[in-house]
Amino acid sequence: MTPEPLEAARARGEVRHHVLSVLVENKSGVLHRVAGLFSRRGFNIYSLAVAPTDESRRFSRITIVVDAESAPLDQVVDQLDKLINVVTISHVNESSVIERELLLASVVATTERQTDVVQLCAAFGAQIVDVGADEVTVTLAGPPDTVDGFEKLLGQFEVSQLHRTGLVALPKLHRAGRATIDDTGHAG
Repeated sequence: MTPEPLEAARARGEVRHHVLSVLVENKSGVLHRVAGLFSRRGFNIYSLAVAPTDESRRFSRITIVVDAESAPLDQVVDQLDKLINVVTISHVNESSVIERELLLASVVATTERQTDVVQLCAAFGAQIVDVGADEVTVTLAGPPDTVDGFEKLLGQFEVSQLHRTGLVALPKLHRAGRATIDDTGHAG
């Protein structure tokens, strides 16, 4: 069973999540210790994304989406802070961050249906990254609600494989006198 998209659950107000951005030393075993901490305490991780933050690869950023029902925020932060390789922990406030997720899916589509897939991709700003005789692979990076909507509409096709990365987030930049860029990439 596929987990329900995060944005859909948020919209209904049924599930609350904490989004944490954790900067850690990029050393062997750190991710295992972080995941083990959640497992030992029965905290449910909804999504987890991790990657190095700089060219030196000295640090990695882990974005963790945790079910608020299973894990009180202060307890999660206190436990993470005890890990020696954790440098900083930030609770991500949804209204002041840029959130993105990546979807990659292979869709069964005969030549006649490939036009429909192309049109759907164009409507969402998705890309076709591979084409086979009767299948296409598409990708979309965007806010979770956009990715949720795209995934839902992909359901009209036979999806042979689908993978989502999980949420990544960074604080919005608030600078006086500077233009802002909306979710479509346009300056305002």
